[in-house]
Amino acid sequence: MLRALRADITTLAVDAIVTAANSALRGGGGVDGAVHRAAGPELLAACRALGGCPTGEARITPGFRLRARHVIHAVGPVWRGGGAGEAALLAACYRNAMALLRQAGGGSIAFPAISTGVYGVPPDLAAPIAVATVRAECAAHGEAEVIFACFDEATLALYEAALRG
Repeated sequence: MLRALRADITTLAVDAIVTAANSALRGGGGVDGAVHRAAGPELLAACRALGGCPTGEARITPGFRLRARHVIHAVGPVWRGGGAGEAALLAACYRNAMALLRQAGGGSIAFPAISTGVYGVPPDLAAPIAVATVRAECAAHGEAEVIFACFDEATLALYEAALRG
């Protein structure tokens, strides 16, 4: 089941929440900073032990102080105009996050709008990629409860439209 909600991803009780991480997995601004603050300092220590993550890939840690059991750190692409493989890298983030959820034995996951903040991927391009990729993963590997946690009403509208499409 896929759905979009206007929600603070750090408050959701799911098996895993995804954070839009940087390649060093060191926290930062936006959703990643909020996840690190809510999870506590143990999250940064766990991320340091992972040694980073390339763009398009994802890594998993415990959720520590979050309601979610796990945090999946997905490194999305920086927007360079659309001709540098950004769409494929963004889709890979969603595929890799779903694979980590399955490997952890989870059945529920919440995603933010990966790469649409400071990384600059246009939200109207990112939402259909996210929805199509997760739908394909669920079709290929079994259903999961998937929440697209939207920060604001404009993002929510984009995800709702993608889910209808």
